[in-house]
Amino acid sequence: MTPQTIQPEGWAPALGYANGMLMPDGTLHVGGQIGWNKDKVFVEGGFIAQMEQALRNIAEIVRAAGGDVTDVGRLTWFVKDKSEYLAHQREVGKAYQRVFGKHFPAMSMLIVNDLVEDAALLEIEATAYIDRAATAGTAS
Repeated sequence: MTPQTIQPEGWAPALGYANGMLMPDGTLHVGGQIGWNKDKVFVEGGFIAQMEQALRNIAEIVRAAGGDVTDVGRLTWFVKDKSEYLAHQREVGKAYQRVFGKHFPAMSMLIVNDLVEDAALLEIEATAYIDRAATAGTAS
C-alpha cells in the first residue's frame, strides 16, 4: 500500500503540498494549517480566530481520513508572537475546547520569526492515528 493523500471535499486545491497524508499503518500526517478557510481566505478576528480556524482545518482533515479529533496524538504550534499567545491564554483555551473538547494530545509550541503566508499569525501541524481496518473505504 502507498500513502493516501487526504483532501477534504470542497477545499481549494493544495498546490505543492498535501493537507494530509494517510500512511499504510494508519498514521495521518496533517500538514501545517493556518487561519484560512477552505477557500484559502483568512478569517477575521486576529490570533484567536486564526487559531480556532487552524484547529478546525485539522479536525476536518482528520475526519476526511475517517477519524476524529480524539485520534490526534500530537500538535505542533508555530506562533509568530509569544506575547499575544500569553496575553490571551483564557481565550486560547476556550477556542481550543470548542474544536477539540477535553482531548489534549502531546503538544509543542515554537515561537518563529515568520511564516510563508504573510497574514498567518500561527501554523499548527498534527499527527493522528486512524484505524484503517475500522475506516476501510471512508477516506477520500
